[in-house]
Amino acid sequence: MRILFTGGSGKAGRHVVPYLAGLGHRIVNADLLPLGATGVDDLKVDLTDSGQVWNALTQIGDIADLDDPDMRTDFDAVVHFAAVPRIQLVPDNETYRINTLSTYNVIEAAVKLGIRKVIFASSETTYGICFAKGEVRPDYFPVDEEHPTVPHDSYAMSKVANEVTARSFQARSGIDIYGLRINNVIEPHEYATDFPAYLQHPELRRRNIFAYIDARDLGHMVECCLNTDGLGYEVFNVANADSSVGATSAEVAERFYPGVPRTREMDTYETFYAIDKARRMLGYDPKHSWRDALGMERP
Repeated sequence: MRILFTGGSGKAGRHVVPYLAGLGHRIVNADLLPLGATGVDDLKVDLTDSGQVWNALTQIGDIADLDDPDMRTDFDAVVHFAAVPRIQLVPDNETYRINTLSTYNVIEAAVKLGIRKVIFASSETTYGICFAKGEVRPDYFPVDEEHPTVPHDSYAMSKVANEVTARSFQARSGIDIYGLRINNVIEPHEYATDFPAYLQHPELRRRNIFAYIDARDLGHMVECCLNTDGLGYEVFNVANADSSVGATSAEVAERFYPGVPRTREMDTYETFYAIDKARRMLGYDPKHSWRDALGMERP
């Protein structure tokens, strides 16, 4: 596939883009900063400018392409990861403006250009827990895609708005648009630096619903979406299969979720951020675990 990937130079993108390129896909990375990855074309694009987005989706990726009269300028898919990644980096109104406007521009251009698949990054924050003031517990656990999305902050608001935008464009066009409610992205080096503290203080993971997603498995999730056609509009939780703390599921539930309804039995160390839907509909099968990185036996 020829893929326009927005935000490929960010924390998640710098792992996902090389992963996809390694599968043989040709990637144009649309970002404000270059990635510099082998075999990936970098293009500086302000995604809040619809003209720049349109041009990015209708031009060649590399000077060498000029020597190939048959080189394609169209794209098979768009993967939209670019965003202000959380609150408190820019003023709240800018977080909302940049995230919503860029997503509108990207999906609008893709639809009008006849691109048949768009994958966009939504967020765990849509469930209203991560950036809430004080402690907010889920309505039930494990948290699946049917859980209410009631955002408490500008970042989560932008992600919920983006899901509405995506659903509207899909209803009008009939293309496949898949939203990924991505949990806390962990790079491989962060296991050694961060996770020992999580074993001692599981409360540090409360806002992330005690979950995480290995950046490499996020690449696999995008691959699954690219390989699955015909679902129309869908959203998927994206996390690893185990929780991000050493305590068992029963211990976490007793300590942090007393009185919160449990909708089914959970495995001993299963994630509270349910990935059943992605497994069932996409064949998603995450491979990595923090336990491997820390030399701990998997259950």
